[in-house]
Amino acid sequence: MYAAPTHSAARARLIVPALLGFVAGTAWQLQQPGLWVWPVYASFVMLALVLYAFTAIKSIASFYRNALMALAFGVLAFGLTGLRASAYADHALDASLEGRDVAVTGVIAAMPQRSETGLRFRLNVESAQQQGQSVRLPPRLYLAWYADRFAGGDADLGDVLQRQPTAVQAGERWQFTVRLKAPHGASNPFGYDFELWLWEQGLQATGYVRAGPKDPTPQRLTQTHRHPVELARQRVREQIFGQVEDRQYAGLIAALVVGDQSAIDRADWDVFRATGVAHLMSISGLHVTMFAWLAALLVSWLWRRSSRLCLWLPAPSAALVGGVLLAAAYALFSGWGVPSQRTVLMLATVGLLRLSGKRWPWPHVWLLTCAMVVAVDPWALLQAGFWLSFVAVGILFASDSGATNAVRTGARGRFTSMFREQGVITLALTPLTLLLFGQVSVVGLVANALAIPWVTLVVTPLAMAGVAVAPLWDVAAWAIAALTWYLQMLAALPFATISVAQAPLWAGVAGVIGGAVLVMQLPWSLRLLGLPLMLPVLLWQAPRPPEGQFELLAADIGQGNAVLVRTAHHALLYDAGPRFSRESDAGHRVLVPLLRALDVPLDTLLLSHRDSDHSGGALALLAMQPQASLLSSIEDAHELQAVRPVTRCVSGQRWHWDGVDFEVLHPQAADYGTVRKSNAMSCVLRLSNGRQSVLLVGDIEQTQEAQLVLEGANLKADVLLVPHHGSKSSSSAVFLDAVQPQIALVQAGYRNRFGHPAASVLVHYQERHIRVIDSPHCGAAIWQSTLPQEVRCQRSEALRYWQHRVP
Repeated sequence: MYAAPTHSAARARLIVPALLGFVAGTAWQLQQPGLWVWPVYASFVMLALVLYAFTAIKSIASFYRNALMALAFGVLAFGLTGLRASAYADHALDASLEGRDVAVTGVIAAMPQRSETGLRFRLNVESAQQQGQSVRLPPRLYLAWYADRFAGGDADLGDVLQRQPTAVQAGERWQFTVRLKAPHGASNPFGYDFELWLWEQGLQATGYVRAGPKDPTPQRLTQTHRHPVELARQRVREQIFGQVEDRQYAGLIAALVVGDQSAIDRADWDVFRATGVAHLMSISGLHVTMFAWLAALLVSWLWRRSSRLCLWLPAPSAALVGGVLLAAAYALFSGWGVPSQRTVLMLATVGLLRLSGKRWPWPHVWLLTCAMVVAVDPWALLQAGFWLSFVAVGILFASDSGATNAVRTGARGRFTSMFREQGVITLALTPLTLLLFGQVSVVGLVANALAIPWVTLVVTPLAMAGVAVAPLWDVAAWAIAALTWYLQMLAALPFATISVAQAPLWAGVAGVIGGAVLVMQLPWSLRLLGLPLMLPVLLWQAPRPPEGQFELLAADIGQGNAVLVRTAHHALLYDAGPRFSRESDAGHRVLVPLLRALDVPLDTLLLSHRDSDHSGGALALLAMQPQASLLSSIEDAHELQAVRPVTRCVSGQRWHWDGVDFEVLHPQAADYGTVRKSNAMSCVLRLSNGRQSVLLVGDIEQTQEAQLVLEGANLKADVLLVPHHGSKSSSSAVFLDAVQPQIALVQAGYRNRFGHPAASVLVHYQERHIRVIDSPHCGAAIWQSTLPQEVRCQRSEALRYWQHRVP
């Protein structure tokens, strides 16, 4: 006889639509370009409660009940996330305080990061004054204390030598004079969203300490008892660098013990990415999970020693609780990064389900864990690590990985099972990895087969044990050295990585589904259906201009120049952006990822002149683009001369690509050896297809502008790269009258210390009705000769509410 389902069983079937709706509602809210007022989000929450009440009506059909449940939780998630975002945004920095000296008293909230340029640290604000009047600042600031004049173009330090940063420790109360600005990062296609990172970290203003001779001396007031974990982390990091002589290995140990990823050299990161083991070299879900497992074994063994404890709480339950708690403590000590938080929350959710005695199907557990993570941190949905970890776990569940080897025992069986699981994950995640990064490691399976057990069972335990017995850090360094040699050997292989153009979202989703079908326990006739689904993401080609047309992409690289020119089959990069520090430059940070995402092989890298804001990223670019020729006015003794043969740019040089003419207009051959000023030697390039034209001029000044006009060069252009970023020394009236541009592109940093573009210069453009597009407002600017009146701005096309809107 048929038995009607119980009320609890009926409600249980609504769990899946509720969880799916919650995640989807959160994702929906994250697409908003701007926030509404908070009462609107509150009304969404009220509406969700009404919709949920309707699901209790018994006469509603099952399909409509499920739809109502999904809608109710989707609306609830949208409202709750919007309320959180609105409350947070209310603490934003007052625009009137940007660029003003503010006296701030506060407590160092996290372990400071030291580099060659100085210190970076987070400050919890206690009080602030501006010209003797109390002002309201965001609760937490992200500050730099520069060691000298160099500030990467973002600080108004001029030529004033700064006081050297002293030892700063977490928990100390300091008084600084600071200069602040709103969170502002580069906005480029496929680029890193620095503003999102600041939002997630609770940092609503960035700035720097004013420590020149005429500024008040920064004062350490007292050591508080706040942030003891951060202070302990800092001291352990100092002990690691004091114990291990090789800073390369010391940095890797510090990353594994205290989560200080900035301690890892850029060259090491390149090797780890090329071999697919980057997830092992910082505190990730794998480390936290392994620690939880080992901690659970230890707690279980100790618990079983006491019969009284076992009667009070069974040993398996005690092991579960102890493992999760100790894993949380480990994650807290290692910096409480987003991957660690996510993993602890996943472990806690699964643990609570087991303790409650519930035995949910794996899709329910997987969805519940996902929803819990999203509820705590909605913006985790925008992190690549979120999708990689959850898709990997889902694939392992769905493919029942290891089931075929379940009967095998011993080391061989376990190794075979582990290798198969890694192979399943590698194959299934390849489309997702290509979608997120545009690059996948071919040697990743072989590299991880050794690196995972070596790092998790040898290196990490030794590194953690070194906290108690410092010489073990030296042993860990030897273990890391052996692994590094192995990884460098794999990374040096010519086929170590595959890069493709980053595909659109639909192609990536299809590829992930195809990869999942391919590894599931299904008949091979069905599995092979996954292959055509993977093809779009594997074979995607980024659109290129048609024959006879060309395109400009003026990258958002801060204070500097970098303009990508593409024709139907060729590409030129005009300048390589600034150098920020020894470990960071626009090439590595912006341009290399951009070229990889677009799958653009450069034919020519043209460096207008030697200044670091134009040539700073060249080394990274030349390393990535071995086929690219180098055209520049740099001197014979320049370091780049040893990296790639340099052809001098000389007026009169011409070439023709795909129906587009390129011509160098400056400098003259006689200028080499006689002109001393680097700006005056800027290579000027004009390109034209006979209908539209562009003029790229570097940092030429009024003298060179007048010279070009007197020489009778064909300067007329539809688009002009504004000379010298809009400096007062350039953009003369006679030059602008000769060029007659319709659009002028300014590449300059937000609130840069040079004041570019100068207000007086902008007047020259306004008087001639020339449309000025600057990178702080526009982000990366894209202009196409097929649409000569239009400029696409990345900052407006991909606008989200956490991103800065420049007044």
